[in-house]
Amino acid sequence: MEDTGMRDFIREVLENMPSDWLRLTTHRLDIYHEERAKTEFLEEFEGLFKEGNTSASALAALHTAYDYIRLGHPLSCVLEWVIAREYGVEAENVISFASKTIPAMAVLRTNQLAGKHTRIVHSGELPECFDAEALRSVYGYQFELMAADGVDQLSAFEGTTVFITTGEDQASAKLADAMDVHIQLMGSLGSVLTINGDRNRHLVSEVQHVRRRETIAMTPANTLVAIRERIGQSGEAPASDRATNKAAVLNCICEITGTDVPGVVASSGLSMQYAIMMGLVQEALEQHPGKAIRFLVPPNCYGGTNDQARRVAASIDGVEVLDLPVDAGNDMVQSIDRRLSELASEDAIPYIIVEIPTNPRVEVPDLGQLREVLSKPRQTAAGSAAIDPVFILDQTFCPNVHFLGEAELLAEVRTIAYVSGSKFPSGGLCTAGYAVANQKAAALMSNIDRHLRLCDNEATDLQLEILAKQLPSMNQRIEDAYQNTRAFVNFIQEKLPEAKINFVSEELASQTFTPSVFSLDLPTKGETEEERETYKRALNLKLINRMIEEIPGESKYCVSYGQLKGCYWTIPATSTQGTTKEGDKDYIARVALSPDMDLERHQQVFAEFVAEM
Repeated sequence: MEDTGMRDFIREVLENMPSDWLRLTTHRLDIYHEERAKTEFLEEFEGLFKEGNTSASALAALHTAYDYIRLGHPLSCVLEWVIAREYGVEAENVISFASKTIPAMAVLRTNQLAGKHTRIVHSGELPECFDAEALRSVYGYQFELMAADGVDQLSAFEGTTVFITTGEDQASAKLADAMDVHIQLMGSLGSVLTINGDRNRHLVSEVQHVRRRETIAMTPANTLVAIRERIGQSGEAPASDRATNKAAVLNCICEITGTDVPGVVASSGLSMQYAIMMGLVQEALEQHPGKAIRFLVPPNCYGGTNDQARRVAASIDGVEVLDLPVDAGNDMVQSIDRRLSELASEDAIPYIIVEIPTNPRVEVPDLGQLREVLSKPRQTAAGSAAIDPVFILDQTFCPNVHFLGEAELLAEVRTIAYVSGSKFPSGGLCTAGYAVANQKAAALMSNIDRHLRLCDNEATDLQLEILAKQLPSMNQRIEDAYQNTRAFVNFIQEKLPEAKINFVSEELASQTFTPSVFSLDLPTKGETEEERETYKRALNLKLINRMIEEIPGESKYCVSYGQLKGCYWTIPATSTQGTTKEGDKDYIARVALSPDMDLERHQQVFAEFVAEM
């Protein structure tokens, strides 16, 4: 880096930065504008650079860069800003990844959909996880692959040239005209992708969307190391015993889930889901070549799940997503039964993705009926045995419930369960997620593990260290948080009986369904449905704002769940369901409580709010 002034500025920023830049997984929604993600933060950061202002108060006042660190965070933005200045490009053209392979895959996906050719050129060795054969045969990507010592060896190419270098080459890896995309591999830290020139600007949003859905940004801890290396400081990551921590995590997962099938641990819940989907796609291609692959997905479930599933379907021939209505008046069991009968008739391969309890309505289906429907033998239109489904269960709300053991409810149904680790597994300290299967689905795990590795989406060393510390206390934290939630729900029902609350019954709780999240529809009024809906939405926001203003140390407007402390409020339609179709969104308040919070103060503020209604 030649800019001494910038280097000195960044050094002071790192000394004075808020601890939250390194520690938090979710950031404040009240100072976040999604349409200006990253740009608003960097505009203000650029202003501080011009002023030479690195005070802790000024850095803490910057607008939220991203609401969730899987998507990006202050430190990733700073790293990208530094590299952008070095290369002379816009900061939006620089995107950091925890993965070393997904950046190239992002370009391949974009070009495949656009019918454009891609050439991948590498100086030095490609990552060991780069599996060219699988990228072609499973993902459907077409590309040329070649080695070259430098960009001067490149001939003209009708398409996109991706030039990959290792960290040691960074000083000489300038953005030559012959390269459209530069990917710098940074060892265990991840990688940084830089898009070259206005002619390739269309790639920015597409690559960013891949980072948003199929992987994660370079983690804050690793980004800090990368920035320090960039400004000439010692950038060595703290030592961590990966093998020991991973073994502890996998043992704990088996104990928690009640299965002896070894699990896998990913960099995030969506990284895990992507490996599951692509592993099952490969399974279908190998075991049932030529047959249609169908993923059944609730249209109002978590927006990332919905969006990613449809992105997989859009990019792979023969894969399609079908809506599976599961709550808000729709019965999950009936919907699954109907869809499985339809797919059996078509001799298609059925994969089902659901959340239990559902999000955000916190509904649990009749589990006995669910087992019967999933186990029911079906026949194709030709009279042969239909392919049995794989049940992919997002267990994030209740990771303590046993679905998978030999004597459990779904023992005879091919079932894979996965959990977002930023919730209860880590207590909000990291994003890593995990997946595990029952014996019936054990054979599927090898392909899932293969695609987790291919995408370089395994959990980082620090993530495994955090999970190793946090998982042993998870079930107790779940129970304590549930007790707070049940008490708050009962209080609301007493103070405002006309409010509509979605939460599990006492009977379900006795069956270990003890979530610590509920959704709330406040009473409304108006002459028309539109007036009533508008009034309700405004009242929900008024309640949330009141809680945040009155209890700023605990109540937050934030997409969160399973944290160690506090109470978190959001409107699913404007946060977790961001990419869900408008008609399927839920404009209700979703409340998530922790095991450590001032419940009495929250009840007091709610009572005051009701008194003023």
